[in-house]
Amino acid sequence: MLSIAALQAVVTATPFDGEPSDAELDAIEQELPLILAEVDLLDAQITTLDRPSTELDTRRIRRARNRVMAARRDLTNRAGAVQSGGAA
Repeated sequence: MLSIAALQAVVTATPFDGEPSDAELDAIEQELPLILAEVDLLDAQITTLDRPSTELDTRRIRRARNRVMAARRDLTNRAGAVQSGGAA
């Protein structure tokens, strides 16, 4: 009978050092404005969980959503500019 188990050398060919690569850090840095905007939105939503939302809370959530949408738009436009700039 043939064994279908993976060879140990193939599975662990590249050891994981626990640190993100430079490419991963660059991707995180590019997405940081979106991440921060989403954290602000989440914070605004969490504050309204245990009490009735006021007009100020509603405005805060709306502004946070607008910041998330603007950050997503900017990130998408940057990604589109990079792709179309290098296309031949």
